[in-house]
Amino acid sequence: MPPGEALRTVPHAPDAEAHGSGRIAIVDIGSNSIRLVVFDRLCRAPLPVFNERVLCGLGRGLDRTGRLNEEGLDLALRNLDRFARLARAMRVKRFDLLATAAVRDAENGPAFVAEVEQLCGAPVTVLPGMEEARLAALGVIAGNPAAEGVMGDLGGGSLELVRLRDGAMSDAVTLPLGPLRLMEVADGVREAALTEIERHLDQVSWLGDCAGEHFYPVGGAWRALARIHMEQTDYPLHVIHGYSLTRRTARDMARIVSRLSPHSLARIRGVSKRRLDTLPYAGLLLAQVLRRMQPERVTFSAFGLREGHVYDLLPRDEQEKDPLLVAAAELAESEGRFGDLGEEMFAWTAPLFDDETAEERRLRKAAGHLADIAWREHPDYRAVQALYRILRLPLLAIDHGERACLGYAAFIRYGGKADWPNAETPLQLMSARQARRAEILGLAMRLGITVSGGTRELLGRASLVWDGDRLNVRLPADGSVAPGDAMEKRLKALVKAMGAKRGDVV
Repeated sequence: MPPGEALRTVPHAPDAEAHGSGRIAIVDIGSNSIRLVVFDRLCRAPLPVFNERVLCGLGRGLDRTGRLNEEGLDLALRNLDRFARLARAMRVKRFDLLATAAVRDAENGPAFVAEVEQLCGAPVTVLPGMEEARLAALGVIAGNPAAEGVMGDLGGGSLELVRLRDGAMSDAVTLPLGPLRLMEVADGVREAALTEIERHLDQVSWLGDCAGEHFYPVGGAWRALARIHMEQTDYPLHVIHGYSLTRRTARDMARIVSRLSPHSLARIRGVSKRRLDTLPYAGLLLAQVLRRMQPERVTFSAFGLREGHVYDLLPRDEQEKDPLLVAAAELAESEGRFGDLGEEMFAWTAPLFDDETAEERRLRKAAGHLADIAWREHPDYRAVQALYRILRLPLLAIDHGERACLGYAAFIRYGGKADWPNAETPLQLMSARQARRAEILGLAMRLGITVSGGTRELLGRASLVWDGDRLNVRLPADGSVAPGDAMEKRLKALVKAMGAKRGDVV
């Protein structure tokens, strides 16, 4: 882009009109790919109802020619036209087009933006580098409000690094270190790429101050590295968000990938053909960032710029809500037989968990919301369906062990057993403490549903009484709930799991 020439940008501000109703569409025009994501609405836990990506390579050759790639331009314009038509057919309330490094830096960027705006009938926001960094960091915060450490968003043409502290951003930098750019600079020579990476990382003086914290990789190339590791280790849950590795494991994996040829990468299941030449540079870059930062763990985030943009449009009070509890409560309200039992189930199970941490308390609350979402399934399959659904739901602000804990509690609630083959996956992901808590919680929820018939009113009027020795079910004094064989049977199972001496219905 010629000096002094600015592309049109649209300021980000909370959108009170769009909040809470109507689909919103976001198109991310990146250096390597373009992507349309349509969310069900603007809220704290939005659900993607449509997601399509095309690897266009707009930034290929940019450093050499100063222009967007001609072949990539044709592919991008054709698919952006498709995206706009799809969004209109979906009757979205907002249609936001966001462009990043390649469009920002290219000499023909303004002409491309003008053509896209005419084609799509909507303005294009060309993000400055620091704004791109800010939105990507907000995406990580949106998906994990407790994130502490450094967010790294790797696009085709740039790398953004942002330090996260107490749900806010502090130090930030944007560097011209995308895989497409490294390919050009290095011209196939690994040592030349390494020199270029080191030259730019030398500018990030604060990165070494983050030793012992977490690193949160964002972006398609780094997500592809996570998928490779999952495949190679036969990891039991293919969910990128929250996938966590030690620094050494992540560094060793990144180093290995950085030395693989496109032919070798093509033999790995799940690797896109269009990423074969860029993945080694993504691996090399990750390895060098980890060497400099020395984080304790590397935790991948599926949330980035697009989700950060959605989060940025929310009012402050919505941003401060817990996305896990919001999503669980909304799912329960829409799919529970008698609405959301969350608050009543939370109170019902409380006497059994007097030693829980704040995070365990939060998970127990989420489990209560999810206690009755599989009632439509065939009785023989409810336990397994509840488990698999929760394991794969787009839930936020939990790691894989916590996700397994929620799924396993629902599995037990619907009558699943620890020795069933389906239990192997969650048991692999949980600690011994998590597994025991999930089993007790599941049995308690199963008993609570039996006592109340799944209704809020009756569950709220009954209670569990646990004194460390005896576990009793206290029924409403007005006789609105009568004891029965099913209740006695499920109380007996919970008594055994708790290690109680006896239990009675009173």
